[in-house]
Amino acid sequence: MSFGANLKKLREMKGISTTELAEEACIAQPTVVKYENGQALPNAVTAVRIAKRLGTTVEALVGEEV
Repeated sequence: MSFGANLKKLREMKGISTTELAEEACIAQPTVVKYENGQALPNAVTAVRIAKRLGTTVEALVGEEV
């Protein structure tokens, strides 16, 4: 799976909205949607914030399987 697919899967499994994740990662909500749709990728700092909030690692987000 892609970063976006992994992100969406984990976010939904945790019951977190795109708005909540955006606020906690200090990014705009439409940016989260772009990540999930594969239209953009986060920088390293944002990727770490997202991974931390989802209780996973950046490696797991960019990996093949969650």
